Amino acid sequence: MNKVCFLDRDGVLIHEECYLSDPEKVRLIEGAGQTINALHAQGYLVIVITNQAGVARGYYPEESIDQVHAKIDELLAVDGAFIDKYYYCPHHPKGVVEKYTMVCTCRKPATGMVDQAVEDFEIDLENSFVVGDKVTDVKTATNTGCKTGILVRTGHGEDQIKDNDTTGITIKADINEAVSWYLETHK
Repeated sequence: MNKVCFLDRDGVLIHEECYLSDPEKVRLIEGAGQTINALHAQGYLVIVITNQAGVARGYYPEESIDQVHAKIDELLAVDGAFIDKYYYCPHHPKGVVEKYTMVCTCRKPATGMVDQAVEDFEIDLENSFVVGDKVTDVKTATNTGCKTGILVRTGHGEDQIKDNDTTGITIKADINEAVSWYLETHK
């Protein structure tokens, strides 16, 4: 069984760019490559789970998601780091592109992306965790049976902390602090 760190993409792994579709605008959170290497060194798979409603909203084509992921891979490779797998949800119930306009089972906090990862990899959810910049990411951890969901202050994190009841939610500065804390406290 594999332990996994599930990462949200925008605002966690990379800097938030509203409805990012241009690979040239991808900027890693400082230290993200080293943090991913630390996860791999501790035996964790690193899997990205990301809502990409911009597809359903007609802001960009689905193909641009793969282009952004390729750019992330290129930037991570500088540190010898890599993502084991990317999963994304292109749907939104208020979309304008009919094919993607729906209530689905993959849009976080629903469990579809994690369920697919469990099917693709032998994952021990009880010893896996989620890092995200929205309360929905933390709820995804709870909904899937992951051990912990960590909310980071980067991306939408600060606004989420102001606008939601975060009682009982572990909050850390960024991906680096979140992963370091988790690895230290869950040996």
